[in-house]
Amino acid sequence: MRAVLQRVSAASVTVAGETVGAIGRGLLVLLGVARGDTARDADLLARKTAELRIFSDADGKFNLSLRDVGGAALVVSQFTLFADTRRGRRPGFTAAAPPELAAPLVDRFAAALQKMGVPVAGGRFGAHMDVALVNDGPVTIILDTTVWTEKDAVGNS
Repeated sequence: MRAVLQRVSAASVTVAGETVGAIGRGLLVLLGVARGDTARDADLLARKTAELRIFSDADGKFNLSLRDVGGAALVVSQFTLFADTRRGRRPGFTAAAPPELAAPLVDRFAAALQKMGVPVAGGRFGAHMDVALVNDGPVTIILDTTVWTEKDAVGNS
């Protein structure tokens, strides 16, 4: 799984003119699922997302997590995170999981965040979505479970 985390002061997603998800302070999570990803990947990525210290403390240091600041997550599925652009001019998406495998893992990721006390809003899987955000910082972090061990995901600090 691959996630692009954008620290936001507000974010929303609209489908066909209807706002289907919106948050205030927190993280916009663009989430891609690869072939071979598992429920364990979704759980580890959710834990890392909730606990990653990318919010500033009173001294301006990155010492606070999404959970520490009481922030929310707007989770938007995005298969294009697994685009293969090595050849030609048109990206290929064979590394992305098909919808019947990806949708349950996106749901599991969101549910895992909720179990950790993070309020979650979402887009609509497979729909054309308009995403709006106010990027705070800007701070943008990429997480990729394909290069992690469990120790990397949970860390020591």
